[in-house]
Amino acid sequence: MTERIQLPTLSSEKDFDGEEFSPIYTTTVTVHGGEASHGRASGHARSADGALDLELRMPAELGGDGRRTNPEQLFAAGFAACFHGALSLLARQEALDPAAISVVATVAFGRDPEDGGYLLRVDLAVRWPGVDPGTAGELIEKADALCPYARMAWRGTPTTITLAP
Repeated sequence: MTERIQLPTLSSEKDFDGEEFSPIYTTTVTVHGGEASHGRASGHARSADGALDLELRMPAELGGDGRRTNPEQLFAAGFAACFHGALSLLARQEALDPAAISVVATVAFGRDPEDGGYLLRVDLAVRWPGVDPGTAGELIEKADALCPYARMAWRGTPTTITLAP
């Protein structure tokens, strides 16, 4: 018999009324090393707890060998997982089984026509067989407002960049 996973006590309600950002979880990942002298990601990524520990390489489309993961794949995985989690939480609150939900994130790395710099574009496709499309659509809209990755995409994310001593 498999033990049921203990679900976190997260809420889809806007029940926080603090005046400042209140972290619930924090993680740190360090990327170092690498061979690329052209400014594109390569090297080694490792989380502080060691759960993430992998080599980064350029995709074949950008001149790499494509044999390791790259930042766009990591971002796509994070976005899809986060949106899936938000939608699953909302489904459970509506007494719907989230087991059939799948989220496909497509991340495109490209050039910004406004300034010639680089941009990411994200397309999410949600598959939820067996659920009324109207109900699914309403919950997808709510998940878009709940998911921190989606909020980051349309709202921006406060970022600080410092030179460490």
